[in-house]
Amino acid sequence: MEFVTQEEKKQVEDKLEQLKAKRPVITQRIAEARAMGDLKENAEYHAARDEQGLNEAEIRRLEERIKKLKVADRQEIPEDMVFVGSVVKLKDLEDRSEDLYRLVGEASGNFDADEIEVTSSSPMGEALLKARVGDVVRVDLPRGTRRYEVLELL
Repeated sequence: MEFVTQEEKKQVEDKLEQLKAKRPVITQRIAEARAMGDLKENAEYHAARDEQGLNEAEIRRLEERIKKLKVADRQEIPEDMVFVGSVVKLKDLEDRSEDLYRLVGEASGNFDADEIEVTSSSPMGEALLKARVGDVVRVDLPRGTRRYEVLELL
């Protein structure tokens, strides 16, 4: 089960609908390429078929993912507990630096935000999930283990 916010679930559903809407366009490209003649040496036909295969695979992947999504309901979670959608201030116990992190189910790819996005399935996200203010979390990273203190939830 994967926890996401309502907005993140909507983004996944919108992406699925966009991919489904591409089906007729790809089918039309295949038909036009097929009409050009010899399919063995028809690069446009093969490219369109490849695109169709990738599109259908992504549709299946998103449909399966949506089945497993669980929208995080903030009302069911204690106010001092980190959960999907939380912004938390952490102190790195090694270098004493403080940073803001947003725990998300689906990364937005937005690097301009004031918070560092971490997905709930990442090592940092797994360590933060259900932590409380005052807890020290241990994160096993490729470069070694780091420890962070949860200072506050914003």
